[in-house]
Amino acid sequence: MSNIIRAALVQQKWTGDKESMIANAVEHIRAAASQGAQVLCLQELFYGPYFCQVQDADFYSYTESIPDGPTTQLMQEVAAQNNIVLIVPMYEVEQPGVYYNTAAVIDADGTYLGKYRKNHIPQVKGFWEKFYFKPGNLGYPVFDTAVGRIGVYICYERHFPEGWRALGLAGAKIVFNPSATSRSLSEYLWKLEQPAAAVANEYFVGAINRVGVEPLGDNEFYGQTYFVSPRGQLIGEAASDTEEELVVRDLDLDLLTEVRDTWAFYRDRRPDTYEGLVNP
Repeated sequence: MSNIIRAALVQQKWTGDKESMIANAVEHIRAAASQGAQVLCLQELFYGPYFCQVQDADFYSYTESIPDGPTTQLMQEVAAQNNIVLIVPMYEVEQPGVYYNTAAVIDADGTYLGKYRKNHIPQVKGFWEKFYFKPGNLGYPVFDTAVGRIGVYICYERHFPEGWRALGLAGAKIVFNPSATSRSLSEYLWKLEQPAAAVANEYFVGAINRVGVEPLGDNEFYGQTYFVSPRGQLIGEAASDTEEELVVRDLDLDLLTEVRDTWAFYRDRRPDTYEGLVNP
């Protein structure tokens, strides 16, 4: 019996305003569903520019509550209409002055399943995220969806192996890493880290980036969105490094069993020797 999941990633350019970004994303979702996609992830903070290139409190206005905000509710409708699981990264307000970099997870019938809040928050030139976000406080949840167990890990977090492993231990079969990452800083790492994480943790990874130079800074977002297998091999080609693109790929989940039986990394873990890793 086939165990193939058709999955999609959306790589967008900044259109100039929130409303048109959301409309553009919905068009991509419908296009993916028409191609048979069963699950789709949007890019980090998908409906805005990457405002963390500057430190400006005016961008707090991009926050929405999750799940009660308008974008989550719209995406619940879109998911149900198109029978597709959605991972929707947004700027969340929990209460006035308390904001998170968050991804909502919505099942194929439109049910809101929960959210992941980015745990690792950078504060370096062009990525002033501590100005905008509190560190996440929900751990590393894995969500039971119509396509199986999926996890989310956001952008900068790909540099931290611990969260990748936590998602694998919780049973994730696909982990999505929505990002906003620029050419001058990390392009060479983009081609290394997610494939390495997929191998080390024996699951599929969907790596999503935006493209273009946005009005707030000179960072050039280089796209190259891709899926990678638990063997560390790209599934099809990566997306363009300059143009908007919808990536749709077939993921054979039976490969997970094959790889885990071959390498047995989870069997050979030694958590009894790792205590020092979590000491302050």
